[in-house]
Amino acid sequence: QLQLVESGGDLVQPGGSLRLSCAASGFSLVYHAIGWFRQAPGKEREGISAISHSDGSTYYVDSVKDRFTISRDNANNTVYLQMNDLKPEDTAVYYCAAVLFGPKWYNLRLSSWGQGTQVTVSS
Repeated sequence: QLQLVESGGDLVQPGGSLRLSCAASGFSLVYHAIGWFRQAPGKEREGISAISHSDGSTYYVDSVKDRFTISRDNANNTVYLQMNDLKPEDTAVYYCAAVLFGPKWYNLRLSSWGQGTQVTVSS
């Protein structure tokens, strides 16, 4: 199984910012598209953002578009999710995974789920 480790989650007040990291171990991130997923209490896990391995194409679900930015640093074998203007509804456990980039990328996961990182947005 491909191995990824999420980090950077924290407790933050509404309107605040966090940067999540997704670090690859045992394989080169440059060859894989990476997706970010989250699971909020009482809700199904959903794909929220993805970045391709080649041309840097990105995808954002409408609920995070213009607030979150996905990026990659191939030299450091890491993908980031910059989260700005956080809202209480962003509270969730966030996961990353290697995916096949396409219209159904969220159903084309290649890596196992990691531990995730908790993001809590509360005043």
